[in-house]
Amino acid sequence: MIEGKKSIAILGSTGSVGQQAVEIVEHLNLNVDLLTASSSVDSIELQARKLKPKVCVLTNKISAKDLKTRLRDTDIKVYDEVDLNKAIEDSSAQVAINAISGFAGLSPAISAAKSGKRIAMSNKEAIVIAYKFLKDAIDKNNAELVPVDSEHSAIFQCLQGRSSNDIKRIILTSSGGPFRGKKFNELSSITAKDALAHPTWKMGAKITVDSASLMNKGFEVIEAVRLFNVSPNQVKVVVHPQSIMHSAVEYNDNSVIAQMGAPDMRTCIQYAITYPKRQNSLAKALDFAQISKLTFEEPDFQTFSLLSLAFYAIEEDGIIPAVLNASDEVAVKYFLENKIGFTDIFKIVEKIVTEYKNVKNPSLDDIIYADKEARILAHECVKSYQK
Repeated sequence: MIEGKKSIAILGSTGSVGQQAVEIVEHLNLNVDLLTASSSVDSIELQARKLKPKVCVLTNKISAKDLKTRLRDTDIKVYDEVDLNKAIEDSSAQVAINAISGFAGLSPAISAAKSGKRIAMSNKEAIVIAYKFLKDAIDKNNAELVPVDSEHSAIFQCLQGRSSNDIKRIILTSSGGPFRGKKFNELSSITAKDALAHPTWKMGAKITVDSASLMNKGFEVIEAVRLFNVSPNQVKVVVHPQSIMHSAVEYNDNSVIAQMGAPDMRTCIQYAITYPKRQNSLAKALDFAQISKLTFEEPDFQTFSLLSLAFYAIEEDGIIPAVLNASDEVAVKYFLENKIGFTDIFKIVEKIVTEYKNVKNPSLDDIIYADKEARILAHECVKSYQK
């Protein structure tokens, strides 16, 4: 447990979750020791001047050089990607909010663990592809991981004071995305603009597309299995369009404990920082008299086959979850560039994942190699579907 006023590192501060983390840090009047981003010089300069961190890291070298020039009138040190992990390990921050998206968030998470920090974990990919190695670093260095995803934050909260041995099922909720109720043949004409119009959550482009395909929910299934040490058949996905119940735990006595609240990521980010304490929130309070109904339904596994593929990936385990993540990252990138269709994402990812030879007990090097190879295969596969 971290006592007193916390010092914070925000990894990926200019993205959607990172910007909301900045709001929470200001709301709680916390000190910021470190900010990192990729290349958003204008955004991180504004954040740096407002929050006054000791260090900023931009992983793009040209952007880092630009930021260093812009901040020369301050005492803020500016580094590039070469020094990213060292900056994280050297940071005096007690809590590192990992809002870096994709495979790129793995190494910074391990660095935060090595320095004994609490990791407020928004990056699900690190958990999906290499949780064993992250967990080893956490355990060896007395670090801590508190999930930031709304669903996993909800499960984490529902488990407080209770034994994970008492879990019968984890009930993982999904809004269903913007295409809930549609059949596969209706998805072929979907554009990037359509896919980015999420009905509930405001997120980055990649995760929003994954939410539309239910791939994101698939990643969350794998994440739940890893974080809460349950089997895949103990995870039940339920479509809940209102996004009020963020997830629940069903116990052996058939009691169900759920966490509810307005759909606002700032609640999860704040809880990961202040846990086990709770403080006044920027999120709106629920008014149950104004909620007309809460509905629940089964997901359409046939149409949204990537959700089924995620269950296959975690059953196979080994390097397959890394292959799933890598091929999806590539396919979504091409879709957002309007080079392939929405349903082509499904076809490309399924082909690569189901044909890839698994390694059951991989080293971290095996996982990194599989990630690279799956990306190459996805780039090659895309050629068959390009418009």
